[in-house]
Amino acid sequence: MGNTFGRAFRVTTFGESHGAGLGAIIDGCPAQTKIDLAAIAAQMDRRRPGQSHLTTQRQEADEVELLSGVADGVALGTPIGLLIRNADARPKDYATEAILRPSHADYTYRAKYGIAAASGGGRASARETAARVAAGAIAEAVLAPLGVQIVAWVSQVHTIGIEEPLDLLAISRGDVDRHLVRCPAPAAAAAMQAAIEAARKQGDSLGGVITAIARGVPAGWGEPVFEKLDAELARAMMSLPAVKGFEIGSGFAGTRLRGSEHNDEFYFDGKVRTKTNRSGGIQGGISNGECIEMRIAFKPTATIMQPQASITPGGDAATLAPKGRHDPCVLPRAVPIVEAMTALVLVDMMLRQRHQLHA
Repeated sequence: MGNTFGRAFRVTTFGESHGAGLGAIIDGCPAQTKIDLAAIAAQMDRRRPGQSHLTTQRQEADEVELLSGVADGVALGTPIGLLIRNADARPKDYATEAILRPSHADYTYRAKYGIAAASGGGRASARETAARVAAGAIAEAVLAPLGVQIVAWVSQVHTIGIEEPLDLLAISRGDVDRHLVRCPAPAAAAAMQAAIEAARKQGDSLGGVITAIARGVPAGWGEPVFEKLDAELARAMMSLPAVKGFEIGSGFAGTRLRGSEHNDEFYFDGKVRTKTNRSGGIQGGISNGECIEMRIAFKPTATIMQPQASITPGGDAATLAPKGRHDPCVLPRAVPIVEAMTALVLVDMMLRQRHQLHA
């Protein structure tokens, strides 16, 4: 239970961080969708470990094997099977039987199942998101002919944020990837990198915020009550490891405005538009045709290179010795993961709207 996401475009992921591999089964990808292996590989490269000194030094190529559902670069309409083999697992470095790791899922998995993966976080590990990125790249292939563009970037690390205004309609993934931190504002990116490097030297970690936008989403996607588009985006982001908060549009800042200040005034410019976008592109749970804008908060990485006081599963006091490999800040590698989850939500809503119109 709980390993499948979506209704019309269903993705089931499988595998553990230190097992033989992980992957996904995609059911509902429209037949004749062009599947570009290079595009999938590009997104996987942006997520994979070991890509720079700012990330975990685990070395994984994260090559995606297509097992089924695709022939000659075209989706057949049948389930697509994806496999990503683990090549650099070190289970002994991540043994979890002896001491409960602070802020990890070691205890809660035992509380739920009565058993947990013997090494690392198992299904709770961020390694599971590799399968989501591969599935998200296929979702983007379905959305591409409609002109939908999804871009995410690091907008805050610890207390360092972007101060200069950004043109949300112009930012590209190329702009984002010009810096190792994946922040399109050069001055902020340099300060963020320095902070991450300092935290790594101290054996510590930092959290932050990723901003994500979706351009070209037509009006009408989303359900009016329990499966609102913004609610599904929130559910998708909150399913990611280390995520602790979600905002869309004005978010919490909107609470400091009056209705007369916050309302988005309509006008007509060949189609219905709004002069401002405090709604974040969604009103009443349904897209309004404006740019969808959201922010996702990530906690500091739970694995740190410092001794930590804890207990054994039996309740005895213990000290967790620092070992293993970790990201001092998950934000740079989380950018394509956020993009993937955005794509999975949007393609699911697009297909559901298409089914409704043709029912």
